[in-house]
Amino acid sequence: MVRDMLFSKEGNKTPLQSMMLIDTLQHMGLDHLFKEEIGSTLSSIYDNFTHQTHHGHNLFESSLFFRLFRQNGYLVSPKMLKKFIDKNGEFKLASSKDIKGLMSLYEASHLNIGEDILRKGKEFSSKHLWDSIEWLDNKHANQVKETLDHPYHMSIQRYKARRYISMHQDDHENGCKDVVLFELAKYEFNVVQLLHQRELDAILSWWKKTGLALELSFVRDQPLKWYMGPLAMVPQPHHSKCRIELTKAIAFIYIIDDIFDVHGTLDELSLFTQVINKWDVSAIDNLPNYMKVCFNALYNVTNEIVEITLKEYGWNPINILSKSWGKLCNAFLQEAKWFASKQVPNKDEYLRNAVTSSGVFIVIVHLFFLMGQGLTLENIQHIENEPSFVSKSGTILRLWDDLGSAKDENQKGFDGSYLELYMKEHQECTAKEAQDHVMVMISRTWEALNKESFTQSSFPQPLINANLNLAKMVRVMYSYNDDNHHLPMLDDYIISLLHHPL
Repeated sequence: MVRDMLFSKEGNKTPLQSMMLIDTLQHMGLDHLFKEEIGSTLSSIYDNFTHQTHHGHNLFESSLFFRLFRQNGYLVSPKMLKKFIDKNGEFKLASSKDIKGLMSLYEASHLNIGEDILRKGKEFSSKHLWDSIEWLDNKHANQVKETLDHPYHMSIQRYKARRYISMHQDDHENGCKDVVLFELAKYEFNVVQLLHQRELDAILSWWKKTGLALELSFVRDQPLKWYMGPLAMVPQPHHSKCRIELTKAIAFIYIIDDIFDVHGTLDELSLFTQVINKWDVSAIDNLPNYMKVCFNALYNVTNEIVEITLKEYGWNPINILSKSWGKLCNAFLQEAKWFASKQVPNKDEYLRNAVTSSGVFIVIVHLFFLMGQGLTLENIQHIENEPSFVSKSGTILRLWDDLGSAKDENQKGFDGSYLELYMKEHQECTAKEAQDHVMVMISRTWEALNKESFTQSSFPQPLINANLNLAKMVRVMYSYNDDNHHLPMLDDYIISLLHHPL
C-alpha cells in the first residue's frame, strides 16, 4: 500500500519530486525497504538527464541530483555546478542567501573524490550557512545547524534518521503521504532497536561468561562501546549474527592493545607475537598465564567464526583470520620496540605501521567472511593483501586517534602520535598548524576513500558501505571532551540508537 502510494505512475512526478522523495526516504532510514523502486526511478531519471545539457534549474536541484547519483554509483561530474561559478572561479554571491540550495550543496560537497569545485562548494556553503543561523528563525536555524553538524554522507544513517524524524514529524505542512511515512519510519526504527537491544544482551552475556574482565583486570571492560561499531557498520536486521560475532573480534583488538600498551614486558610481547603467528595452542606453554588466557579465548572465538563461515558459505577462513591477528600483533610489537628503545620512527614509517595497528583490517576481514558475499578466490586473495579502501579507513582512524583528543582514561601507556612526530620534523610549526595539517590529511583521505568506494567493482557493495560506515564512526569513537574521560558523541549515539524508542 505504501509502496503503491509512493511509486505509482498515476502521480506523474517530476524528476525533482522523485529525487526529493528518495532523499526523504534516505533521511528517514527507509530507503532499504524500497531498493528496487529507487533503483528503477534513478535509472529513468538518469537516462532522461543524459540527453540534457543541464542537470537541474537551481542550486538545490543540481546539488541533489549530483549527490543522489554519485552515491548510487553513477558516473556524474560536479561540472554541472559550474553555472553557479563566477568569472573568478568562485561561487556566485547571489547563491549566498539560498539556504535550501546551500544546504544541498554542502551535503553534495562531502562526496568529493578530489574535485576542487566541491572543496570550494563546501567552503562557500559552510560559511554562508553558519552566517545564516544568526538571522533565520529558530526552526530553520536548527535545520541548518543539523545539516552542518551531521551531513548525510558523513553520518550513520540510523542516527541521522532518528534526528530527522524527531525534527520534522510535527511539521504542519506534512501531508497524508508524509504522515504515513513518518509512522512507518518510527515503527521500523523501534522494531530494529528492539533487535539491537537483544543483541547487546547476548554480547553482555557472552562477555560475562568469558570471565576475561576478571582474569585480565587491566584491560578495558567496554562491551557496549565495542558493539557500537558493528551496529553502525551493518545495522540491517538480517545482519544480526554478523554484529554479534564481529563485536567479539573487536573485543580482542582492544584486549590485545591493552596487553601491549599497559601490561606486557617487551620479552613477553615478543613471545606472545610468536605464538599468535604460529597459531598453535601447544606453543603457549612459555607464555605467562594472562597471555595464555587471552590466546585461548581468541582461539575459541576465531574457531567459532570459522565454523559459521564454513557452515553457511562453504569457505574455511582460518588461515586468513589467524594471519590477520599475527599482522596486528606484529604492528603492535613494532610500536613497542620503537618506544622501549627510545627509537623514534619518521612520521611516514610510523603511519604505515599505525594503519595496521588501528585494527581496521581485522574488522573488515572478519566482516567479509561473516557477511558471506563476494566470497571468490580472487576476492579472498585481494582482501588478504589489505586493499586500499580498507587502509584508507585505517588511516582516518589512526589520524583521528592521534589528534591528541583520544587518550582513553584506562590507557596509561604511551604509543606515539603522528601529530607529535610531524611537529618533531617541522619544528617551526605551531601545535595549531600541525592539527590543521592532520585535519587536511583526514579530509584528503576521505576523498580517496570516496573514490575507492564509488568506483569499486570487485567487492560487494554492502562490504564497501560497511567500511564507509566504519570511517564515519571514527569521529564518534574518538572525540573526547575536554577532560579526556568521556565521549559525548558516542554517549548520544548510544542513547539515541539503543535506549529511547521513537
